[in-house]
Amino acid sequence: MSSLALRKAAPAAGTTPGTAQGPPLRRRIALVPTVTLLLGAVYTLLPVAWVVIASTKSGHELFSTFTFLPGTGFTGNLKDLDAYRGGIYWEWMGNSALYAGLGAVLSTAVSAFSGYALATYRFRGRETMFNVLLAGVLMPPVILAIPQYLLLAKADLTDSYLSVLLPQILSPYGVYLSRIYAAAAVPADVVEAGRMDGAGEWRIFTRIALPMMIPGMVTVFLFQFVAVWNNFLLPYIMLSDDERFPLTLGLYTLLEQGANTPALYTLVITGAFLAVLPLIALFLVVQRFWSLDLLSGAVKS
Repeated sequence: MSSLALRKAAPAAGTTPGTAQGPPLRRRIALVPTVTLLLGAVYTLLPVAWVVIASTKSGHELFSTFTFLPGTGFTGNLKDLDAYRGGIYWEWMGNSALYAGLGAVLSTAVSAFSGYALATYRFRGRETMFNVLLAGVLMPPVILAIPQYLLLAKADLTDSYLSVLLPQILSPYGVYLSRIYAAAAVPADVVEAGRMDGAGEWRIFTRIALPMMIPGMVTVFLFQFVAVWNNFLLPYIMLSDDERFPLTLGLYTLLEQGANTPALYTLVITGAFLAVLPLIALFLVVQRFWSLDLLSGAVKS
């Protein structure tokens, strides 16, 4: 065999057999997480898409055909929902905004105070307290609902707005996130410099630490708002007057009545579609400020 034939048959220096198939194989492997994410997106968004499309259908269109084509009854559904019991749906919407908005603000404030204190100060029992909070994160809300009802019943606060607001103020998960974020975002040197300049602890927290913690607090607010907005079990246990119901409980009562009055199903679907819109709007607005806060923090640092 000639030397030219040997050079053609031998692999090039620095290469191994099968290297030519490496990039296509890696690309095929990289497609697996992408396809998995796409399937997960379809799985989660398909019910939302069905609610959006079903809210445009009249009662006849909803029960006679099952297609993903828009219907012609959206305007009529809105009028029927607005006229149902004198517009009680909008009362439920206002109650949900009150529970979620005020509850999320108070919960974010408590989480900011607690998380900053746990991250900054050294005191006896700090880790024990934090571990108890972690246990609260792992505990399902259904376990706490009945004890909370019994405690508020002793204080004669059941079937009131406070019975839904008070249990939402302390969020173990919010305190956990606040401590982790405060420990990472608020340098100890900055706090000590404020003390050396004669600033009090409250001034250090409000003027120095809190602006650094804003991106994390926006996250806590968003999580808590969504959790309270979608909460069903606590209002179901605490409330009996339907004028104080949030959207979740109000739509549930409509769904129960729909078993005897099928025409109410269109109201339930239209109401569920409208109930999603405030969450989408809030996420878009908060995400904007969230991005701005992260960018400003990066510039300042």
